Amino acid sequence: MVTIAHISDLHVGSPFFVPNLMNRVIVEVNELEPDVVICTGDLTNEGYRQEYKNAVAYLSRIEAPVFTIPGNHDARNVGYLHFEELIGVRHWTTDVRGVRIIGADSSEPDLNEGQIGRERYEWIKEQLTVPADLRIFAIHHHLLPVPGTGRERSIVNDAGDLLEVLIRAGCNIVLSGHKHVPYVWRLENMYIAIAGTCSSLRLRGYTKPCYNVLELDGDEVKISRRY
Repeated sequence: MVTIAHISDLHVGSPFFVPNLMNRVIVEVNELEPDVVICTGDLTNEGYRQEYKNAVAYLSRIEAPVFTIPGNHDARNVGYLHFEELIGVRHWTTDVRGVRIIGADSSEPDLNEGQIGRERYEWIKEQLTVPADLRIFAIHHHLLPVPGTGRERSIVNDAGDLLEVLIRAGCNIVLSGHKHVPYVWRLENMYIAIAGTCSSLRLRGYTKPCYNVLELDGDEVKISRRY
């Protein structure tokens, strides 16, 4: 079995960030002992260097390997430069026991909207066509509207074209965050799993802080939510 913890939208530096929630997530994830942790962006609230340093301090306490992509808040105030220095590359690929995971930065500086862009499509196709038991694509912005989030806005601008690229290339699961509301969509043979915020009280309605856990066992994939 391969276990993946999917956390998102920490928002370190926000007045809604709750350190005790983040500390609880760290303890729970370490008890889970996943093979890998995927963080789908918005580590910070304004993209400032000190926010990044504080976020890194939290994530460094997670014992499993952590792979992170930036979100729209991380790209504010030229924050993507701090991301590259303190965390790493914004586009990456990793393989975990037969599972291929591709991370892509969908953020645009100082914009809430996201975009991947045509120049990235061929790279994404190449990464997804490598032989693997399961193919996962991680992005910050949502590709499909999320129920319970009000008026639709700040989706990936090229979501339609990107969805076609992912489906044709054989992607099995898309992981994302952004709206702080967890949801799972099925589109043809691909599942889109959206995580809520794991450590912020910037919530809609009765939504609670949470994160996702993926358990992959043979041909079966179980996606569960932990509050």
